[in-house]
Amino acid sequence: MTNPTAAILIIGDEILTGRTREGNAHFLAGELAQAGITLRQIRVIPDDHAGIVAAVRELSGAHDHLFTSGGIGPTHDDITADAVAEAFGRAIGVRDDARAILARHYAARGVEFTEARMRMARIPEGAALIENPVSAAPGFSVENCHVMAGVPNIFQAMVAGLLPRLQGGAPLISRTWQLMVPEASVADQLRALAEAHPEVSFGSYPFVSDGGQYGTNLVTRGTEAAAVEAAASALRAAFPEGA
Repeated sequence: MTNPTAAILIIGDEILTGRTREGNAHFLAGELAQAGITLRQIRVIPDDHAGIVAAVRELSGAHDHLFTSGGIGPTHDDITADAVAEAFGRAIGVRDDARAILARHYAARGVEFTEARMRMARIPEGAALIENPVSAAPGFSVENCHVMAGVPNIFQAMVAGLLPRLQGGAPLISRTWQLMVPEASVADQLRALAEAHPEVSFGSYPFVSDGGQYGTNLVTRGTEAAAVEAAASALRAAFPEGA
């Protein structure tokens, strides 16, 4: 069985201008690997309605799942919900269940439920809500597109509730072997190992230690445990000086 595929769409001018450091894609990539959903693409785009519509249509059409982050808050530049609705040809408006969730949340805190906060109850027609246990304002799934907040702790909480609802495949397994040698010195042997184990992905990741010594992390990845372990054993045998 082939694992389902996914793309991540990060939405926000603050990411592209360097105002905010993006971490949601990094977090979700790890969660998807564990869930057996193969991440194929990560894209970052600005708060532009037409750009969001085009990206959602392209990425949702090319993958089994599309996960978005950002742009579903209460301010004028939170336009993701409207753009996603247009991308799928859905009407959008305040939905009773989403409004009730927000009303309870603000009432319990003695906070006024303003018109701006009501914007977060606008949901595309036919979408399923994604629970937000942190600040109540829900995300939503429409067809194969899962729309979540950009604030990291809220995004992570939404992912925790969403992923168990999605059908995954075999989790990605990886093994790492570290060598304190430059990457170029292992390239030929690594290529030969990759050719000998085509069912496994081999990667090399150079680094420089605090003392200025060059090193390389060699990684084997795959969804079949026996194949990954066999490749990792071959890697260790080829480079016994590793750790």
